[in-house]
Amino acid sequence: MKTAIALTSLAMALALASTPAQAQWNKKQNDPQGAAAGANAKGAAANLESCDEPMGTIAVVEEQDGDWYRYLTSDLRLPSTIPVIRMLIQQSNCFVVVERGRAMKNMMQERALMDSGELREGSNFGKGQMVAADYTMNPSINFSQSNAGGIGGVLSAFGGRAGAIGAVVGGLKFKKAETILTMIDNRSGVQIGVAQGNATKTDFGLGIGGGGSGGFGALGGYTNTPEGKALAAAFANAYNNLVRAMRDYRPQEVRGGLGKGGRLKTGN
Repeated sequence: MKTAIALTSLAMALALASTPAQAQWNKKQNDPQGAAAGANAKGAAANLESCDEPMGTIAVVEEQDGDWYRYLTSDLRLPSTIPVIRMLIQQSNCFVVVERGRAMKNMMQERALMDSGELREGSNFGKGQMVAADYTMNPSINFSQSNAGGIGGVLSAFGGRAGAIGAVVGGLKFKKAETILTMIDNRSGVQIGVAQGNATKTDFGLGIGGGGSGGFGALGGYTNTPEGKALAAAFANAYNNLVRAMRDYRPQEVRGGLGKGGRLKTGN
């Protein structure tokens, strides 16, 4: 008991040692925030990777039947991760985001209205205009819940200029969360990239994270809950790692060609 109290007190003291100026710096460095319009980004986090030109078009999907998604939405009461990831992608200008989610129904509805003759002449919703998605990005989260929860859940945090500090995160419902971003080539079905991000590598404690009235804006819990801030920062970390890897991308080669039997032959 004394050890637990001592650790909690030490973590609180170290966290409080960060100055307001440092807290503001951390906020700008780590929080996904701002907006994007075409190739232009406004108010993006200072450490978000960016590209001079896009590497292709990409759609973002989510395995909503997975255990991690049920925990995210039921226990943590957080919305889909897709809006967070899509904003990161567009702000970075590394890929062009194409719609393959719920708004796709509205897109098809407009085409159906055009086909029925209900739209005004010149509405220009004819065939052959939709852009193909070269790649698909699939997010997932691995939660670790042991020894977690409540005020007094102690996590190590990456504190920017001041180095590693401790943070006591009130109400955090998991001990650790690792985010994974997987990238698939849609034409071949080949996985061309995967990256991991860690929720403990950012200083999201003691009000350092973005406020509910700014940052993501309408993304709700990803701006105003400890869990949301942690996961948003972890996805930003994973996305940065993926972009860095893609800059040095080299396709995997199999002698004889991909999908043509491989080199590990079976016996007769």
